[in-house]
Amino acid sequence: MTHPKLNLKQALLTRCLAFIEERIASAKAAMQMVQHSANEETKSSAGDKYETGRAMAQLEIEKNSVQLAEAAKQKQVLDHLKLEADTKLVRLGSLVLTSQGNYFVAIPAGKMEIDKVTYYAISPASPIGSILMGLQAGASVTFNKKEIVIEKIL
Repeated sequence: MTHPKLNLKQALLTRCLAFIEERIASAKAAMQMVQHSANEETKSSAGDKYETGRAMAQLEIEKNSVQLAEAAKQKQVLDHLKLEADTKLVRLGSLVLTSQGNYFVAIPAGKMEIDKVTYYAISPASPIGSILMGLQAGASVTFNKKEIVIEKIL
């Protein structure tokens, strides 16, 4: 029988993976659309307009390339995430239940709801993530002028 804590963490991981796959697909689609649009533009007598359009398309492709690379890095983090049932300290892959919210330390995928409970997928480098990393249950920290008590680490 699988552990219920692992099932919850697996469900959060699955949502994070879906989030990142969507970002990857979106960046790829945007790059293809811009490339297609740039290829469709034919060189007319208004040469400057054509060159400006090509330069803008190139900038848009580069912007999407950066987003794609970042999403690919985040997918790698998820692919190597270990979901052991319990850990003593907050680390990558931890589910941290606090007095002010529930945090899944993985990637910045935002708010998720599972069984009517809200969780926030956060990066260890995020402001709250960096404060929580390495702490243990019972620890208390101040974030945004609010005291946060770590109730449980799963």
